[in-house]
Amino acid sequence: MAIETPTGQPDARSSPAEVFRVFLRLGLTSFGGPVAHIGYFREEFVARRKWLDERAYADLVALCQFLPGPASSQVGMAVGLSRAGYLGALAAWTGFTLPSAIALVLLAYGVAAIGGVAGSPWLQGLKIAAVAVVAQAVLGMMRTLTPDRERATLAVAAAILAIAVPTAWGQVGAIVLGGVVGRLWLRTGSPVSDGIALPLTVGRAAGAVWLALFFALLVALPILAAKTQSLPLDLIDAFYRSGALVFGGGHVVLPLLQAEVVPPGWVANSEFLAGYGAAQAVPGPLFTFAAYLGGVIGGWPIAALCLVAVFVPSFLLVAGALPFWEDLRRRTWAQSMLLGINAAVVGLLLAALYNPVWTSGITSAKDFALAMAAFLALYMWNVTPWLVVLLCAIVAGGFAVLPTGIL
Repeated sequence: MAIETPTGQPDARSSPAEVFRVFLRLGLTSFGGPVAHIGYFREEFVARRKWLDERAYADLVALCQFLPGPASSQVGMAVGLSRAGYLGALAAWTGFTLPSAIALVLLAYGVAAIGGVAGSPWLQGLKIAAVAVVAQAVLGMMRTLTPDRERATLAVAAAILAIAVPTAWGQVGAIVLGGVVGRLWLRTGSPVSDGIALPLTVGRAAGAVWLALFFALLVALPILAAKTQSLPLDLIDAFYRSGALVFGGGHVVLPLLQAEVVPPGWVANSEFLAGYGAAQAVPGPLFTFAAYLGGVIGGWPIAALCLVAVFVPSFLLVAGALPFWEDLRRRTWAQSMLLGINAAVVGLLLAALYNPVWTSGITSAKDFALAMAAFLALYMWNVTPWLVVLLCAIVAGGFAVLPTGIL
């Protein structure tokens, strides 16, 4: 707990060790995806520990929704930064990320130990679970991010572009399209009214340095990777770019990473979808899926490399944007661009639902029946994702022993 001052208000600072302990517990128990994580954080930091008040916390969430990257992890980094500086941000990220990263790397070693997973019933169950999870994410995001004809049309256009250009450039083009269309044709209401400032003290000069480093790496890494032909540098480039361009939460990293690791042959598509399905069954951020992919590619060292690379853009953006957020969030043109980008994000996830998720996961009537049941459990019965994933693996194993012709 934070140290209390004589007035009864919590002290504004904590040690990095305390921040790490708090976030480690959250990393072990926070199931349910980024929206649920933000709810857990509010209970912990606003209601229980009173590290932030309601308005300050809402401002942090708004900032992290505006930025590309994993929103819940970025909120955690911002909270750690406000409590214990840069070491606090590192402690928050490490505590929240470590449990799920370790679990997924162990899964990658298990996949390697059995000599691959192609054709195994439990793999098919994980792929079917991924269909249900992504379908639920698409439906939920459509309701909030594409509620009108203009944004729904933009989402479909982005999906068509992503399917027509099935590479990372197709996804980048869809995001750019969304931003341009939003700026030109989408309008928001009145600007955000004035309120209390965010409880962080990163100076504008430091923020400018972090933002410059973010863009410098985004430009320089592909050039260096092309010149050196080094696998570690290729991986840093691929995972950094994926982490830097993900708008809309963890599920949207699926098409970006798939375009980066499957075509070069680093990870088989079956292994990719198996890991994505398993990532739904562990607590913490979905971006730890990068650790699984790195583990499949090259074990623990590569897993750590990929995990750090995919999260570095989030830190640079949080530390860089904080000093400028109070001004930017009140400008209607920025809000309009965000409307378009969010609609394009829905399109990217819709394209990913078709390929690779649906095309690889649904291969028979049995698969379709199980996917429908899993979606019903998630969407209507609010069953936790990890339980749905486990049940899909078990039921798919049962399907494997059914006589031909049943289902």
